[in-house]
Amino acid sequence: MNFNMTFNDILNHGFVRKFAELNQNVLTTGTQIILIISAVLVTLFASYLLGSLNFAIIISGKQYKQDIRNFGSKNAGMTNMMRTYGKKAAGLTLLGDALKAVASAVIGYALLGQLGAYISGVFCILGHMFPIFYRFKGGKGVVTTAVSILMCNPLVFLILFTMFVIIVAFTKYISLGSVMCVLLYPLVLDRIERLLNPSGGSAFTLFAVLVAVLVVFKHKENIKRLLNHTESKFSFKKSVKTPSEEQEPDKK
Repeated sequence: MNFNMTFNDILNHGFVRKFAELNQNVLTTGTQIILIISAVLVTLFASYLLGSLNFAIIISGKQYKQDIRNFGSKNAGMTNMMRTYGKKAAGLTLLGDALKAVASAVIGYALLGQLGAYISGVFCILGHMFPIFYRFKGGKGVVTTAVSILMCNPLVFLILFTMFVIIVAFTKYISLGSVMCVLLYPLVLDRIERLLNPSGGSAFTLFAVLVAVLVVFKHKENIKRLLNHTESKFSFKKSVKTPSEEQEPDKK
């Protein structure tokens, strides 16, 4: 058996794919297929379960003994945590949702290389949106999507993040920036891949399209409010009162 692999081999192909390639004269075709399918299944299930660890729900439950899905926009995500509990809670949510996307991508890279990173990204986002631990009612996946893009293609992330900052700075709408950037994601990825490989595009664009569909679907209510000019603008200040705060007497 040949285990001679470099870091670039793991990064581009993953341990399992490279192992099957190096030992194709020793392993039967059936064994190679089983190895690849097993790696794909481990990647998608592990990423989905990691994605299902929704830190907005975890933090609101542990820290405040409440469920963030009962307040504000009722979304289990960073923006609603900011509006409901403030900067600290939002920061912890951002960190947790980012780290689970990083962990998922590492698993994907280790097993299947860049292909695995894209697979892990999609299923981590699915887990965040439809978490098995919380009755399949999760968040909208913006942070998880952003970090997954960063792990798969830093240049694409940098371009989209710059667009996001500009849109939010001028409009104050997080939802608008998120939807616009995710819609541009497949196009930007395809253009970058074509620059790097002029002979053809990239099959990874299909993953980008799937991610865009998921994120836009989860933002359908935001899109309606944007069209009706009733969408809430982003602020670094709390703007939602929890039941415990509403019961406190005014301090004037």
